[in-house]
Amino acid sequence: MKYIIVSGPTAVGKTDLILDLGQKLNMQVISVDSRQIYKYMDIGTAKPTKEEQKLIKHHMIDIINPDQYYNAFQYRQDALKVKNNLIKESIYPVFVGGTGLYIDALVRGMFEGVARDENLRKELSELEKKEPGILRTMLEKYDPESASRIHPADIKRTIRALEVFLKTGKRISQLQNQKSLSNDYIIIVLNRNRDELHERINKRVDVMIKNGLIEEVKYLLNNYPEDLNAFQTIGYKELILYFKGKYDLKTAIHLIKRNTRRFARRQIIWLRRYKNAKWINLSEISRKESLKFLEKIIIEAREGE
Repeated sequence: MKYIIVSGPTAVGKTDLILDLGQKLNMQVISVDSRQIYKYMDIGTAKPTKEEQKLIKHHMIDIINPDQYYNAFQYRQDALKVKNNLIKESIYPVFVGGTGLYIDALVRGMFEGVARDENLRKELSELEKKEPGILRTMLEKYDPESASRIHPADIKRTIRALEVFLKTGKRISQLQNQKSLSNDYIIIVLNRNRDELHERINKRVDVMIKNGLIEEVKYLLNNYPEDLNAFQTIGYKELILYFKGKYDLKTAIHLIKRNTRRFARRQIIWLRRYKNAKWINLSEISRKESLKFLEKIIIEAREGE
C-alpha cells in the first residue's frame, strides 16, 4: 500500500475535489497545513467547514491553541499516529494540504544531524535585537532555499538554519535534500493557469471578508497577544496592522490578496522539488476528468499496484 499526498497552491481546489471522492472511496483526510492546526483560526486559514467535515472526516485540524508551540517534528509524529490508527480501522488516509515543510517531514523524515549550540543561538538572538532584520539578510545570503520557505517573522527556524550553516558550512536545505524520498508516498500536485489561480485567490479573500474574517481577528486579539507566530498567517497579520491604524481596510484587503498570490507562487516553486510528483492542471481538464484521474491513482495506491 502507498499513501497519497494531494497538494498544490492555496485556493487551487484541493478540498473541493477530495470531498467528492471521500465518501465514495471510504477515505479520511489528514491535513498537511501548518495554519489549520490552530483553533479559532477558521476563516482566514480556509478550513473545511463543519458541514464539509461531516462529509469526510479531517484530522490534524484544530489541535492546538494559537499561543501554543508546534513544529514539523511534532506534526510527523502526530500525523503518522493518525495514519496508523486509520489503517487499523480499514480506512484509507489521504494527506491533503500545501505546507511544504510538513510534506518533507512525511516523505523525507526529519533532519536532526547537527546538535544545538546554545551559545551560538544566544549570539544570533542578541544580534537580531541590536539590528532587526539582520538574520533574515544572512539567511537569504547563505541559504536562499531555506529563506524561501521560512517566514521572515519565524526567528526560531531562521536561527536554526543559520546555526547549521555556521557550524558545518553546509546549508540545512542541502542536508535535508540529501535524505531520499520515501517510497511510501505518491505526491499529486493540483495546479491552475496563473491568471485563473489569481482570480480564485482574489475571490476567496473577498468571501473570507464577507464571511467574518474581520470579526474573527477581533476575537483573537481580544483573547491572545498580537505578537504570536500564529498571527503571522496571511490574512491575520494584515488585519492586525489595520486595527493598529497602519493602513485602511481597503489597503489591508489588497495586501492580503497580494501576499496570498505571492505565497501561492512560493508553494509551486517548493512543490517542483518533488521530481516524481504527478501534476494535474485543473485549468486544462474538466472536473469529471480530474476526479477520474485522482480516483484511479488513489485506488491503485490503496491496492498496492
